Amino acid sequence: MNEDSTGVGPSVPGSQWYDADAGPLVRPYAMTGGRTKPGPSNVRFDLIALVVVDDDPPGPAEESLLGPEHRSLLALCRAVTQSVAELSADADLPVGVVRVLLGDLLESGFVRVSRPVPPAQLPDERILREVIDGLRAL
Repeated sequence: MNEDSTGVGPSVPGSQWYDADAGPLVRPYAMTGGRTKPGPSNVRFDLIALVVVDDDPPGPAEESLLGPEHRSLLALCRAVTQSVAELSADADLPVGVVRVLLGDLLESGFVRVSRPVPPAQLPDERILREVIDGLRAL
């Protein structure tokens, strides 16, 4: 067999993209335990939903039982309230994985989620334009 470009081991067809500098590779299904939905509750994490650490979270003993990805998301939320999309980018994890992990944290009582305002509850565009026109007239 041929050695790979690092000279460490045999070359496997299709593995030329992986080298010693790539670091550990953990598949998303391993982080979520094969789950694709955020828990048994009917929670839907929109990309713009805001995640904040709960005012009265479980203690450090419970937090020590969490996985490293869960703790990473908690640390990001402690620093500043973030949206699901921001958490995904900052944690360098796929959005689907972040949604599942946030579902775990929500069910455990570590975080709260503020859902975006439904479009039906937003002010009418006509009213906003009238307000802007009124402000410009001042």
